[in-house]
Amino acid sequence: MTSTASASARAEEAAVMDRLSTLDRYLPLWIAVAMAAGLSLGTLVPGFDDALDALRIGTVSLPIALGLMLMMYPVLAKVRYEELGKLGGERKLIVSSLVLNWIVGPLLMFAVAWIFLADQPEYRTGLIVVGLARCIAMVLIWTDLACADREATALLVAINSLFQIVAYSLLGWFYLTGLPDLLGLDSQGFEVSMWEVARTVLIFLGIPLLAGYLTRVVGLRRRGAEWYEQRFLPKIGPVALYGLLFTIVMLFALQGDAITSEPLDVVRIAVPLLIYFAVMFAVSFAAGIWMKLGYPRTSTLAFTAASNNFELAIAVAVGVWGATSGQALAGVVGPLIEVPVLVALVYVALWLRRRYFTHDDATPRERRARLAEEPSR
Repeated sequence: MTSTASASARAEEAAVMDRLSTLDRYLPLWIAVAMAAGLSLGTLVPGFDDALDALRIGTVSLPIALGLMLMMYPVLAKVRYEELGKLGGERKLIVSSLVLNWIVGPLLMFAVAWIFLADQPEYRTGLIVVGLARCIAMVLIWTDLACADREATALLVAINSLFQIVAYSLLGWFYLTGLPDLLGLDSQGFEVSMWEVARTVLIFLGIPLLAGYLTRVVGLRRRGAEWYEQRFLPKIGPVALYGLLFTIVMLFALQGDAITSEPLDVVRIAVPLLIYFAVMFAVSFAAGIWMKLGYPRTSTLAFTAASNNFELAIAVAVGVWGATSGQALAGVVGPLIEVPVLVALVYVALWLRRRYFTHDDATPRERRARLAEEPSR
């Protein structure tokens, strides 16, 4: 890499935090504040948790359901569904991403959950649910900061969104019930039917996915891509994070007694999550280097594999086991750990760029054109 290119790369690294909005930059702090606010409401306001818990249908809390819908919709309105037909030149990237996201990731989370939380079936189950919820949300932020391939990221997000509708319930049953039974593990009575998970996914992912798709189709058709991408999406983008913070406040108001009585449980949930994120990123980045994908697509592969859709994980945990469950608590701890870890991994990726991709100066568009010229294989 020339000195000019090196200087350019360093300038991009220095601008990482500057390119985050105030809300995104301090998201771990806002999550901590939301947790504290929820605990305070549940502890200091008599009967607040009972009144909140009464607003539900079955196991689904209506206030939390509202927050979950707000979390999911803006993210799914960003997915470029119209680009799904442009997948021909990205076959190697797509196949490797599917293997990492839907085989390696869930297996790794299953392993660390059983290793670290074998005696805590609720938390263990919650972590496995997180491991099954693949990236469709904030990964767009991380890949942008890491100077990855935006178009490839959008395509992988779209694929994961659609794949989750089809496969999540089956994989949920397999990892929560089928595989433990096959391995002779004592699940301590925590089994889940495929229909319970499928119903929750259809409600909390299917409804906002349909709304996001229709919003994009109508918006692009009536107002054009520039208005939709530059004006509409920035306006609705923060709604997802507001929905997340609102949901966390509600969950922690309901979870107050469990958390204050067992504060070390949050630490126990955090440890396997840290291991999971680090291992998934390292394995995926190494795979990209081995396959010679180039930095932009290697970075895309690593971040989409290491990130998780904690919005869906929280929705499934609340929908199947209830807002006061240990599974829901494990889902809430997810973004508290993921956000600072992924910000740190952005810097790691940019450092690896200088170390392993010194001659990788082609832009993602140039690489995609080069792939299109190669014979099909």
